Amino acid sequence: MTASASTATGRVSEDSARRTAFVAGTFYLITFAASIPALLLLGPVLDNADYIVSSGSDTRVLWGCFLDVVNALACIGTAVALFPVVKRQNEATALGFVTSRVLEAAVILIGVVSLLAVVTLRQGNAGATGADAATLVTVGASLVAVRDWTFLLGPGLMPALNALLLGTLLYRSRLVPRIIPAMGLLGAPLLLAAATATLFGYIDQVSAWSAVATLPVAAWELSLGVWLVVKGFRPSPIISGVVPADTGHPSLPVA
Repeated sequence: MTASASTATGRVSEDSARRTAFVAGTFYLITFAASIPALLLLGPVLDNADYIVSSGSDTRVLWGCFLDVVNALACIGTAVALFPVVKRQNEATALGFVTSRVLEAAVILIGVVSLLAVVTLRQGNAGATGADAATLVTVGASLVAVRDWTFLLGPGLMPALNALLLGTLLYRSRLVPRIIPAMGLLGAPLLLAAATATLFGYIDQVSAWSAVATLPVAAWELSLGVWLVVKGFRPSPIISGVVPADTGHPSLPVA
């Protein structure tokens, strides 16, 4: 009888909600644990124009690429874990969040493939000199440029869209303290402006302006991950399944 009532009202059990929050928060923390070391490990191939014809640090670069793959998969994991809950607030917006997160992961993987190609070419042409070396350096620079653009369009731009979509869902549903999605909603326009300015060459991709614009969204994602792991979801109508008689859908709090 209790199970039937829970199904009819769309109620989410407390254990299920806590488990969902923990998994989603863990994925968010994994994105930080993977992406930051990856950026450091990839330094040799990103900063050395002659890497493709040098002695190389392939093992280090391969570990960096591996961590970027982990980051991409964790990005998808955050959206997949949260979707069953946040779709109760607005399914179209929740689906948009999943789509944007998958797109971000796909762009990251394109960057990974370009760097793996640099490593493969370096290993197959070790000791190249003269015209061959010059050609390889040009090819290597092109592949690194691809990765730089994917870094701008993936981790540099898509988190702003993610913050707008998921931030709106969490702010309205009150599943977490409103200060957390507010950071994302306020930081998203800054990150979009910085990415656009970088795209058109007004600021450098690595600059004080871009760092400042990134901080609010980074703080939003980190605080969301920590909160979900430690505290879980707060009580909300979309969790309890309170259904108004005239709509047949979970009632939503007034913003």
